[in-house]
Amino acid sequence: YVEREECVSRLIVVRDDGDEPQRITFEHEAYELEIIPTSDYTADTVRFVFMSPVTPREVYDYNTATRQRELRKAQVIPSGHDPSAYRVERLSATAPDGEHIPMTVIRPASAGDEPLPTLVYGYGAYGFALPLSFVPSRLSLIDRGFAYVLAHVRGGKDKGFAWYRDGKLEKKANTITDFIAVLEHLCAHNISRPGQIAIQGGSAGGILVGAVANRRPDLLRTVIAEVPFVDVLNTMCDADLPLTPPEWLEWGNPIKDADAYRTIAAYSPYDNVKSQAYPDMLVMASASDPRVTYWEPAKWVARLRATRTDDGELLLKTDLDTGHGGASGRYQSLREMAFKYAFVLRSFAVK
Repeated sequence: YVEREECVSRLIVVRDDGDEPQRITFEHEAYELEIIPTSDYTADTVRFVFMSPVTPREVYDYNTATRQRELRKAQVIPSGHDPSAYRVERLSATAPDGEHIPMTVIRPASAGDEPLPTLVYGYGAYGFALPLSFVPSRLSLIDRGFAYVLAHVRGGKDKGFAWYRDGKLEKKANTITDFIAVLEHLCAHNISRPGQIAIQGGSAGGILVGAVANRRPDLLRTVIAEVPFVDVLNTMCDADLPLTPPEWLEWGNPIKDADAYRTIAAYSPYDNVKSQAYPDMLVMASASDPRVTYWEPAKWVARLRATRTDDGELLLKTDLDTGHGGASGRYQSLREMAFKYAFVLRSFAVK
């Protein structure tokens, strides 16, 4: 089975002969392991997948008797890829309540001590742990001199089930303050600096980036909000929406619970737009999205345009064909990713 410790997965092999459990790990700062299922429960061999943020997919066979592993297949990147061109680090920020918030930082290996323009990705909901897998599209930003950061904030299961419980319902604010602590840590340790940070989040991650934009716009240069769940209070008060009642388990029921109402009202991005300067923002919606209705980001953008005090870029892109998961198909999804990164590079004026 696979377990996770401090966001990093490891494979545990338990034999039926009474031997001590065997732990399969790798000498990498951050990586992801995944078991390939088999129907032969008498086999001495376990097949698993290894990936890291800079290592493409590798398939191994592990012999539980000899405790040896053998590489069976390695993904080849046709355009070429050199893992040594990148540096992966595991760092930790301190939240206001003293909790340590892990982050995974990917930078060019050639980067010196000067702060870099940085994109920070976060989610923090439904117990989803951010995977430390190989995503080639990220490298296009890193190759242009960016740092890319995964913020393992509360609300996911990156550090276990308690990590999830501490970022939901009445404790949802922890997700937001954790993320801000990560941004502050990056600036305090010269990895980035205020005004040189882009943040990205989608769906429930839209709560995160929207709330951070309301609370600490001084840290940000750009916000990418993908099908963002930003009108939380109104949506959770509309029991006629088919997805609202099941969602009360995650956010609380503001119709019957006054404390839940106050909690959601305090962080809901739409309800907390302020008369202040905001970073450049790209907001993406989908007309056929059954989870985050298209009018949520549209309302949010309208309020931002009416309230913000600066003339920064604020774009709303509503796709008439796609759903909650964005563009389907290999080339369409690549074009969509390129559009987001192009917005970031334009905002930073990096070619």
